[in-house]
Amino acid sequence: MIKVVVCGASGRMGQTIGRMVHESSDLELVGGINLKPGSFFGAEIVDAKDAEALIQRTGADVMIDFTVASAVVGNVKLAARNNVALVIGTTGISAGQRAEMEGAIRGNVPAVISSNFSVGVNIFWQLIRNAAKLLKDYDIEVIEAHHRNKKDAPSGTAKTILQILDEEAGARQKMYGREGMTERGNEIGVHVIRGGDIVGDHKVMFSKNFETIVLSHRAYDRSVFASGALRAARWVVGKEPGIYSMNDLLGLGR
Repeated sequence: MIKVVVCGASGRMGQTIGRMVHESSDLELVGGINLKPGSFFGAEIVDAKDAEALIQRTGADVMIDFTVASAVVGNVKLAARNNVALVIGTTGISAGQRAEMEGAIRGNVPAVISSNFSVGVNIFWQLIRNAAKLLKDYDIEVIEAHHRNKKDAPSGTAKTILQILDEEAGARQKMYGREGMTERGNEIGVHVIRGGDIVGDHKVMFSKNFETIVLSHRAYDRSVFASGALRAARWVVGKEPGIYSMNDLLGLGR
């Protein structure tokens, strides 16, 4: 059995991941980490200050982190110094925070890091990459929508989309929303929607005179992200130290 600790255990994703680990036949939920202690699915949730004791007491194999940027760096360092593999789905991370995380991981533990753990989204990214190579002279717009409580904007998934578009269609200025008299140039328009309980919608439009091609992905339940995170947890334990992506896990190439 692979022993799993979940960071952000009381949050939406933490609860979904905890439930699915608890229900699995090959994973064991040995604890959670959150701002306040408690329990979930028969496992203890400890305050962040007691996280190291939990890790050492349970002999955790892998830590799954879907928290916030201010917490993830400390969680990564904790896992790295205790030889615990990592699955990181936290978004909104700055370049400096990413560098700190990578410094703690390299040479110490294996980690799968992705802005989206949905298998469908990772295939969606591949489709966008292929389309962008062929549609470099089209106008491009990116639209994303999430629930009203999501903090970072654009989403990590949308930022990955923009990175792919820059790599394949050439770097362009990003215009975040439009207002007033704004004649379109060669920019990529980026539009962010926040409302209700939208789990995650992403759309890329490639437009030219007389035609538009639209690629889109819609998540209907957080379990699609949790399912991918569990798949990553099974895969990463025992790997050589280093940073891996969902492409490595799924065999998708770059």
